[in-house]
Amino acid sequence: MKLTKSDITLCEKDALQDMLDSEKALISLYATALYEGSGKNIRKNFADNLNAVAENQYTLFQQMSARGYYEVPPAKKDMIDQANETFKKQQKTLKCAACNEN
Repeated sequence: MKLTKSDITLCEKDALQDMLDSEKALISLYATALYEGSGKNIRKNFADNLNAVAENQYTLFQQMSARGYYEVPPAKKDMIDQANETFKKQQKTLKCAACNEN
């Protein structure tokens, strides 16, 4: 079976999604490299690259959103309240654990 260019070419949406996924993976890799780095200069380099990749990721997200490829529904009040309650519980648990260690 012979493949044509149209068989192997990504559409715009898929290409943007692929780039977005790649940027997200790079963010994760640079974050790991940053906290594992042992020298000041290399850590600064990783931090600079992390920030640049994060900007690229956000730009891609904006482009996808503007084209209707990445829709983010607004958070409902009950979802926000539930997230706040979960955070408060976690915060209290961490405070209690820190108190018990002393």
